[in-house]
Amino acid sequence: CLTCRCCSCTVYLFTHKYRVQGDCTEANMEIEGGDYKLTKQLQSGSMLIYNCPEGYYPYPALTRLCQRNGSWKPLPRRYLPQKCRLVECPDPNVLEYGNVSPPQEKYFVDNETTYECYAGYTHRGSSRRVCLPNGKWSGTTPICSRDTRDDCADPGIPPGAIRTGNIFGVGDTVKYSCNRKLFLMGSSERMCLENGQWTGIEPACYYKHTYDSPLEVSQIFGSTIIDRLTDSEPVDDIQVGRQIKITKNGTLNIYIAVDISESIRDEDLNNSKDAVSKLITKISSFTVTPNYEIVFFSIDIFEVANIYRVSRCFNVCLTYSVLSLTVGAYNMGEPAPTVKKIKNMVYMSPTSDDETHPREEYLDIYIFAAGREIFDEDLYPLTAGTGRRHYFRFKDISNILEVFDDIIDGDDVKGLCGLHWEYSDHIYSTRRMYPWMAFVSIGVNGRLRKCMGSLVTPQFVLTAAHCFTFEDLPEHVSVEIGDGRGKVKRVKAFTIHPNFNVHAKVNQGVKEFYDYDVALIQLTEDVSISFNVRPICIPCTQETSDALKLPGNSTCKQQDEEILLKNSLEKLNFLTRTSTVVNKKDVHAKLGDNRDACISHALQAAGITTADPKVAVTDNFLCTGGRTYFRDHIACNGDGGSAVFKDYEYRTIQVALVSWGTGKLCRAGGLVESDDSSRDFHINLFRVVPFLKTILGNNLQDDYAPLNFLKS
Repeated sequence: CLTCRCCSCTVYLFTHKYRVQGDCTEANMEIEGGDYKLTKQLQSGSMLIYNCPEGYYPYPALTRLCQRNGSWKPLPRRYLPQKCRLVECPDPNVLEYGNVSPPQEKYFVDNETTYECYAGYTHRGSSRRVCLPNGKWSGTTPICSRDTRDDCADPGIPPGAIRTGNIFGVGDTVKYSCNRKLFLMGSSERMCLENGQWTGIEPACYYKHTYDSPLEVSQIFGSTIIDRLTDSEPVDDIQVGRQIKITKNGTLNIYIAVDISESIRDEDLNNSKDAVSKLITKISSFTVTPNYEIVFFSIDIFEVANIYRVSRCFNVCLTYSVLSLTVGAYNMGEPAPTVKKIKNMVYMSPTSDDETHPREEYLDIYIFAAGREIFDEDLYPLTAGTGRRHYFRFKDISNILEVFDDIIDGDDVKGLCGLHWEYSDHIYSTRRMYPWMAFVSIGVNGRLRKCMGSLVTPQFVLTAAHCFTFEDLPEHVSVEIGDGRGKVKRVKAFTIHPNFNVHAKVNQGVKEFYDYDVALIQLTEDVSISFNVRPICIPCTQETSDALKLPGNSTCKQQDEEILLKNSLEKLNFLTRTSTVVNKKDVHAKLGDNRDACISHALQAAGITTADPKVAVTDNFLCTGGRTYFRDHIACNGDGGSAVFKDYEYRTIQVALVSWGTGKLCRAGGLVESDDSSRDFHINLFRVVPFLKTILGNNLQDDYAPLNFLKS
């Protein structure tokens, strides 16, 4: 199923059915320097896909299709054997009024070029470029131009292209085409506007073996979405660098098409759906509610989904035969009428011809084409929208998942708490999965104590009060957060909850009492917020209500009892660190009728002689551990202050912090499971909101931006 949260979606799968009449053979299908895979063995309709090492591409064919008569299309040629060729980049010797060094007939992977302008001409763009394994040049297009006082700057000529037009005044146009064996991506014609900008998208010339990298696509596509996901205010009629238009109290609409023409296998199709599902769920974690139109192009599956609307948090499966369009409508016909229907159906009711704003300002259609054989000439015209590129080519469907995961984690998304990655196959995966994690060290008189903590604002770290002693000073404390500006952060001050007193109940049979075990550490300066470092959401703030998609006038009670801690067994997590390895522990808070049985085990802890567990474990604690229903992990030495959190649709909410426990099962750290009697107790942050608010919500100071706490 494709999962959609808080949005409207439509998913179309377009198909063409083949009759199975004969099988193909593997004779003469081998490729020198590479291998191949078959999507449906040797059956009719199967696609043979050639694979080459990075920096090489299959030649002369990228793929072959098994036809109904048992032959391959295209047929292998005896005089032109299949091999892996070194990737070639488009010819850069199109630079006007300058020199390209070294001059070569062809340029291949890792070839380096330098650019120098003639005397009297000014250089813009890259002075050095390298041919990359994806068939593109690094950097930006070099341009040599004079100060002609034209209204627009010289738009340049991309490698492999031909440009007509050398006058750049208002209303003047330039036209682009590509040399043989290349095709144009971007605008074939651009016009100079009064504001000094060129219309359209900067063109580029691609070979069939040229692909976009996940990094550059996430930067282009991500920046177009992020601005509107974090701001629903009106935008100007002329938008510079902003491609998705939404008015105040309006709705964000996105149309995505994914070409999976070679994805005949269920595995490939599922990867495609997973990638788009991930994008939808991630975008739904922002503060706007989008509508989507999502198109998957396939040559095998005949499925069309209903238009459905979900107001909140439902799973919807693909259904069949609601709207039927064949591949022929795109491969042989004009796509413009189909795009027009989409505009009318998805975005607006029909209006008069003299409407104030063109429809294109309200609609963006992005095409993500993945595979060896992509029908660019048919798919590219389906894009719609102004500004940056809306059409992207990928070598593999897995690249799309990587792009979608990067989109919401860009540096521009500053104000959203709890955003994180969900998978771990990345060099910085742990930091990106838990971007709020912090490690607290306190060193006094040669002794070092370590605790965990969580970044709750760019300048504050939340941890346990028991980490500190009366002799500790700010200069004794350091916090480790890898934000790229030095891993260890200096501390300006720390504040312990005024009601924390470890000796408060000695006379009641509790040698060490940990109620109100919470403290805030203020850093000397803000950390740098990015995809690797970001605050966690904490209870009773508007920021958390936005993450939970609660209405504007939400309350703490709604966050607590209706969403985060509503079940008698609430699955939660906290982190532990052994040396440099960080792991996630799974626990279950015993709430309601389950709580008394859980806290009764507190009486087994050393130093507790009272017969009433509620003397040691007040209502301010959550209780986890044991093996009933689930076998929980147990807290270890050094886990104190660790955030006890719950993930909610790509947003992480901290509900408690690790305080103390009954057993001594885990002294060395790591993932250790509980036994029948071991229990851990965590300070419930909903119970200490007044303390958090006095510091984090203080709007009477100018040192840091306060959080917006909800009214009680």
